[in-house]
Formats: sequence, C-alpha cells, structure tokens
Amino acid sequence: LNDSFIILDEGQNSTPEQMKMFLTRLGFRSKMAVTGDITQVDLPRETRSGLIQVQNILKDIDGIKFVYFTEKDVVRHDLVKEIVRAYDKNDNKT
Repeated sequence: LNDSFIILDEGQNSTPEQMKMFLTRLGFRSKMAVTGDITQVDLPRETRSGLIQVQNILKDIDGIKFVYFTEKDVVRHDLVKEIVRAYDKNDNKT
C-alpha cells in the first residue's frame, strides 16, 4: 500500500498472525496507525491479542512509537473517567 495512511482500529481484537499480516503491508511513503485498548480484548480466552504481543516485539524499532492513554485523556462524559478509574483500581487488586 504505497502513498497511503492506513488505520487499524480495534487492534486489540487482532490475532498475532493478523497483526503481522497488517503491519507487513506498509508500502513506500505510507504511514500506519494501530488503535486499540488492551483492557477490552474480545478474543476467545485462549487467543492472544496481536496488539499486546506487538508491544514487546516492536518496542525497540526506530520509527515505531507507542502512545498510552489514561483516564486523564478521556474526552467523553465525566463519568467515563470515574468508570475507567474504578476498573483500573479493580484490576490492580488481582
């Protein structure tokens, strides 16, 4: 895919094989963005998320960046911040 801007949305629901297939389609003068929330994986329990895996595989490659958001970045209803915070607190208990 040359001369393109390619977006993979809901990347947390890709398998490792699907993520690799997507990322290796990058063409000349193109850019890619993968979005996703690793706390909202909808894959079967025995299936690993490609987005979770790719963080470790590609973290040291120049030209690849990861951006992480917190409840402070929520631009929805104020209650959404509280909901995210409550889930984070619950997840940290386990």
